[in-house]
Amino acid sequence: MIKVVVCGALGRMGTIVGNVISESKTCVIVGGVDVREGSYHGTKVVMAKNMERLLTETCPDVVVDFTIAAAAVENVRTAARNGVALVVGTTGFSPVQRQELQKAIEGNIPAVISTNFSVGVNIFWRLIQEAAYYLKEYDIEVVEAHHRHKKDAPSGTAKTILEIIEKETGPREKVYGREGMKERGNEIGVHVLRGGDIVGEHSVLFAGNYECIELSHRAYDRAVFARGALKAVEWVAGKNPGIYSMDDVLGLR
Repeated sequence: MIKVVVCGALGRMGTIVGNVISESKTCVIVGGVDVREGSYHGTKVVMAKNMERLLTETCPDVVVDFTIAAAAVENVRTAARNGVALVVGTTGFSPVQRQELQKAIEGNIPAVISTNFSVGVNIFWRLIQEAAYYLKEYDIEVVEAHHRHKKDAPSGTAKTILEIIEKETGPREKVYGREGMKERGNEIGVHVLRGGDIVGEHSVLFAGNYECIELSHRAYDRAVFARGALKAVEWVAGKNPGIYSMDDVLGLR
């Protein structure tokens, strides 16, 4: 059995990840980390300052992190110091924080890092890449929607979409919403919606003369992200050190 510690264990995603992992036949939860102490599927949840002791006591194979960027950087460092593989679904990292993650991970441990662990989203990204390659001359708009409590905007998934598009079209100005009197230029419009309990919706519009193509993905339950994270946990255990993506997990490369 693969032994797993979950960071952000008592949060919204941590709770769902714990439910999915606890029901699997391949993994067992041996502890959790959060901003407060508690219990988690028959194990203890410790505060982040005590994470190193928890790892020493439980000897997990994989740490799963669905927290916030600042906390995740410290959690990654702690896991790396203790030789524990990682699955990181936290978003909102700054460029400096991404460099810190890379420094901690490379040469030390294997880590799967993704802005979205949904299998469907990862296929969706592939379709966007294909469309952007053939529709470079079209106007492109990206729209994303999430629940009212999501802090980072645009979402990590939307930022990945923008990176994928620009790899095919070349750099374009990003315009975040529009106001005033100005004709559309060679840009990508980015529109962010926040409200209610929307799990996650992303769409990309390719608009040409006399026709439009729209690709979209909607998540109706956060369990889709947790199930993808479980696939990553099962895959990353025992891999060589380095940073991997869900493309590696799903064999899409």
